[in-house]
Amino acid sequence: MYVEKHTSNGPLRPGRREEWKELEAPQERLIEEHSEDVIFSWRAPEFEKFERDRKWYFVVALILAAIVSYAIWTNSPVMAITFILIGVVGYVYVEKDPRELYFALAEDGIIAGREIYEFNNLESFWIFYEPGDIKVISLKTKSHLVPYVHIPIHDQDPVAIRKVLLDYIPEEKHEPGFIEAIDRLLRL
Repeated sequence: MYVEKHTSNGPLRPGRREEWKELEAPQERLIEEHSEDVIFSWRAPEFEKFERDRKWYFVVALILAAIVSYAIWTNSPVMAITFILIGVVGYVYVEKDPRELYFALAEDGIIAGREIYEFNNLESFWIFYEPGDIKVISLKTKSHLVPYVHIPIHDQDPVAIRKVLLDYIPEEKHEPGFIEAIDRLLRL
């Protein structure tokens, strides 16, 4: 759904979609529905953006080039095309700036952007906190498809967030998974 954006010359013409702003109605509706129930709220980037130097890009490009060369040498054009696409999509992903999302702890759950994670669907939480590096709430859900959800704390006080969460769900140590370890190692 799109809403009309106004300029000093009046409303923009419908044919120019790049000048329209997508309405984030689900997020606004969640905020509106739970505004009286919000205990703690903050805004934070949806993910942490790492600084990468030329060496990082060179190493990744070298690895992809080696895989594509192997694919060509073994006469596997599908594999070569797949890894070229992985490289292009990966480059676009690492260069993308994170959106700033609204996060809140409410009486019935945790609001994260357009999603609400209700406390009755959560098993436990853990706060990964290493000053200057990691500041994330890890939620263990009852879902088998997505067992863990990570919510950035950004510059909020983790002790205050922990105190609120302890009233609703138990605290249980979560170990960083393989994907999180690779993510940190490769600075993705």
